[in-house]
Amino acid sequence: MRNLGSEIVVATRNAGKVKEFEPLFRQKGIAVKSLLDYEDIPEIIEDGDTFAANALIKARAVALRLRVPAIADDSGLCVDRLNGEPGVYSARYAGEPSNDQANNLKLLEELSKLPAEGTQSLSTARFISAICLVDKDGQVVSAVEGYCEGEILAAPRGEHGFGYDPLFYITTLDKTMAELSIEQKNEISHRGKAIQALWSDLDKR
Repeated sequence: MRNLGSEIVVATRNAGKVKEFEPLFRQKGIAVKSLLDYEDIPEIIEDGDTFAANALIKARAVALRLRVPAIADDSGLCVDRLNGEPGVYSARYAGEPSNDQANNLKLLEELSKLPAEGTQSLSTARFISAICLVDKDGQVVSAVEGYCEGEILAAPRGEHGFGYDPLFYITTLDKTMAELSIEQKNEISHRGKAIQALWSDLDKR
């Protein structure tokens, strides 16, 4: 595997993402730092029209600012009955500032406008994670994606996770993302799968 060093900066201020990244990188002997550790990095404008584009924007901005290798995840929820919404706007679906509860309420409101399908599931959906790793000069080292299929419930379940996790139901486990431990979530989640794809890609180098 290409040597990443003993520390990597993840381009996020989302504490929930940091908690998920930490054990995944710890397995490789790599410590995780995030934008929560740096006060002087300005807000990064994520104006890409795909998850991959936004991941590159964030990773490159941080790498060039700090002159260190950086990694970024851009992820979100794509709901089939809403034609893929909220998609790249998942974090700010209900507007700014980002608010998980407001986003979940808006998602349920939008789905409530559609004819009922007669099940506990309001729609099939998937989480998508695009991860981009760049070197200290902002050049792409690896770009990968991971997916997790599920359904949207009419009411939230679970106390863990963040974002849309309480509404995202995984049929094979009979649990929502918010009912899983971090270890369980990392095994099956879009972000966990993207990280595994990253390791596989780096192993080839």
